[in-house]
Amino acid sequence: MSDAEHLRTFDRLWADLDRVGRVGSGGYRRFVWTREDAQLREWFAGEAVARGLDLVEDRVGNQWAWWWDGPGSVDEAARSGRRGVVIGSHLDSVPDGGAFDGPLGVVSSFAALDALRAQGVLPAVPVAVAHFVDEEGARFGIACAGSRVLTGALDADRARALTDVDGLTYAEALAAAGRDPAQLGRDEEALSRVGCFVELHVEQGRALVDLGAPVAVGSDIWPHGRWRFDFPGEANHAGTTLLEDRQDAMLGYADLVLGAREAAGRRGCVATVGKVAVTPGGVNAIPSHVTGWLDARGADEAQVEALVADLTEGSAAAGATVTRESWTPTTRFDADLADRLRGVLGTRAELSVPVLGTGAGHDAGILAGAGVPTAMLFVRNPTGVSHSPAEHAEPDDCHAGVDALAACVADLVGEPS
Repeated sequence: MSDAEHLRTFDRLWADLDRVGRVGSGGYRRFVWTREDAQLREWFAGEAVARGLDLVEDRVGNQWAWWWDGPGSVDEAARSGRRGVVIGSHLDSVPDGGAFDGPLGVVSSFAALDALRAQGVLPAVPVAVAHFVDEEGARFGIACAGSRVLTGALDADRARALTDVDGLTYAEALAAAGRDPAQLGRDEEALSRVGCFVELHVEQGRALVDLGAPVAVGSDIWPHGRWRFDFPGEANHAGTTLLEDRQDAMLGYADLVLGAREAAGRRGCVATVGKVAVTPGGVNAIPSHVTGWLDARGADEAQVEALVADLTEGSAAAGATVTRESWTPTTRFDADLADRLRGVLGTRAELSVPVLGTGAGHDAGILAGAGVPTAMLFVRNPTGVSHSPAEHAEPDDCHAGVDALAACVADLVGEPS
């Protein structure tokens, strides 16, 4: 398949997704089990059907588009030792997120599959393009919820009880989307089909700009987590209450925001309080309750834990209660698989192949934690910006990513994985 054909495939797929969930900022609001999510699921299903792929949904709602022309079914192939090579990513976004985080991996996977078919590749094992739901956790607060529930890392009862900002539970959202909440849970059958998973993703940083390379292989994901800090106060009039009489919940929250920045610098980590809920939320009312959500990450697991301990201790004076909503320790991708992919890409003279760790969480990390051999490919982001409308990847780099992914899959499907 020529470069022009790769780009035409990209142009068509990208145009299909361009308007779904786009908002005035130029970014996207694609939250799980909403109208926009339904449009994305319909798009994915349509692309699968157009290619004659076998579209399957697991108990969580993750979509799998399987290519298998060998004997028997995908399940029969798995039982005979021919477990599948899975590629893909997610389609949801953070509030006002960029176009590439997630969708680049899904679109690249369909384009890579097209390239393999055009090259006449006959896989010895099944191949699937996967769309994992609710990777960002923007609506219900837990990242990678689709892969976490799939693997059992997130208990189904806890997932069903999660609530969004309107108080709607995950179970209610599933029901409103026409799904049975009782079906939610770890899916052994779906996992049994997966021999390995390779996720292509836009780089969320600017290392590849400095290295002068369009594509890298991932080594690991930093430990990371989310914590909820609840600060109590007392509602009162903002204009008539003496300063010394005020019990302002916002003061403890303000200390948390500043303390997170200071502690992160001291501990060699990164930390952000990126979401806040204020009660009652009036300009002329002293807050009676403030909730802030902390995101903390770092290369050293002990330092991340120490950072959160520092902030917990500092917030105690304001009467805060602290709840850990999610925590993922250091996740190392399969070293043999990463070396194999580097070997494949290293034979391509036009590509140097750096190895990068990342501070961003991914479905690949959840599957790796569940024992699935997993690898990642990163595509250069010239702005270094992510989770923002400024997130970007140049067409030539996207094309290089598709070529790299196709080459890796072609190598992996030559024998049972």
